[in-house]
Amino acid sequence: MPEPAAPRAKARRLRLPSFALALPAWAWLVLFFVLPVAVVFYYSFGYKPGIFGTHATDVLSFDRYAEVLTPVFFDTFTNTLWIGIAGTLLCLIIGLPVAYWMALKAPPQWKGLLLALVLVPFWTNFLVRTIGWQVILAPEGWVSQLLQTVGFGPIDILYSRTAVLLGVVYNYLPLMILPLFVAFDRVGLPVREASKDLGAGPFRTFLRVTLPLARPGVIVGVLLVYIPLMGDYITATVLGGAQGNMVGQLVAAQFQTAQNWALGSAMAVMLILIILASVAIMGFALWLISLPFRRANRLVLGTPKEVTA
Repeated sequence: MPEPAAPRAKARRLRLPSFALALPAWAWLVLFFVLPVAVVFYYSFGYKPGIFGTHATDVLSFDRYAEVLTPVFFDTFTNTLWIGIAGTLLCLIIGLPVAYWMALKAPPQWKGLLLALVLVPFWTNFLVRTIGWQVILAPEGWVSQLLQTVGFGPIDILYSRTAVLLGVVYNYLPLMILPLFVAFDRVGLPVREASKDLGAGPFRTFLRVTLPLARPGVIVGVLLVYIPLMGDYITATVLGGAQGNMVGQLVAAQFQTAQNWALGSAMAVMLILIILASVAIMGFALWLISLPFRRANRLVLGTPKEVTA
């Protein structure tokens, strides 16, 4: 006699939609990014109501953006863009060989220590690290005195754009090394050995195999360095002076000192637009540069008749 079928459970489990797991992340993003940016964007159309007021939005206009585009502020935006691009390129030039050596050439037992050497300075307070560079680059500092003892003149680059460039490269270099290290570490040894077995030398293997496979890490590293570097104002305040002025200083001054929230918001919006536009231009330029390499690596298969001929 056949056994009766197992009774079905009357109560069904409550099944949430698949996007429910992402709701906390979306809530955090909306609350701490989208809303603040929207408020800043709204304030940028306002004005400063008198000496003791900070902002007013009863009359909306583009007048604050016209103030931002004046030569006084436009030169600072140009200087910020120059420091951002140059600092990112220097971090990439320095960080690429360091990350490659750490991931593929260093002994495996030393990788943890090398990563710690990169991370420990990064965990130190940002302001303390920047003030340390102020001590190093000061004309009366120990570096300048050491150079004078060996016959060189005192260094005089403090409070200049060069000092700001050195400071941002030092402060943001770990953000470039870490994603590059992860990307190179994921490029397996069999892939590189296969390239060498097929006749490619070390340089060609790096250029045609290792670097294309590590391209996501390069993109992440560039974005992690370039975006916060463009908004940095601590390094420019401590090391830059008048010659190394950046937009972050102007925005902070308008909110904290001048109490002109409308003008500061317009500057912040213009900075965001410049960052987005420059990232899009750099991405398009990289796509154009990599286009010949992708065409060279493309494999074209013939028809069966061409193969048997």
